Amino acid sequence: MLWDYLSFNRFIAQDILIFFYYIGAVLVPVVLWYSRSYLIQKISLFRSADENMKNLYHMLTLKYKIIFWIFFLLMFLFAEIFWRMMFEMMIGYFDMHAYLYDLSQDSK
Repeated sequence: MLWDYLSFNRFIAQDILIFFYYIGAVLVPVVLWYSRSYLIQKISLFRSADENMKNLYHMLTLKYKIIFWIFFLLMFLFAEIFWRMMFEMMIGYFDMHAYLYDLSQDSK
């Protein structure tokens, strides 16, 4: 059994992929938010761009603010769904590999 892992006939990828999926789905948005705050505080270009975006946002009517937030939430949701689908595809690939490997070992 250990030899299968050492010879790459079996993969540890599924557990690792699930771990990295949750890091990407939960921690990456949080880290990006704090990075945004840090960049705005430390770099004047980001600070002026943030001020311009705030001014633009305050000029919007309530209707367009609602449209903006719906669009933002939809884009965030699509990114999370894409992230999930990407990891499901990789996990499916490794499951197929394990299944085919087991089939090939049974036929020997």
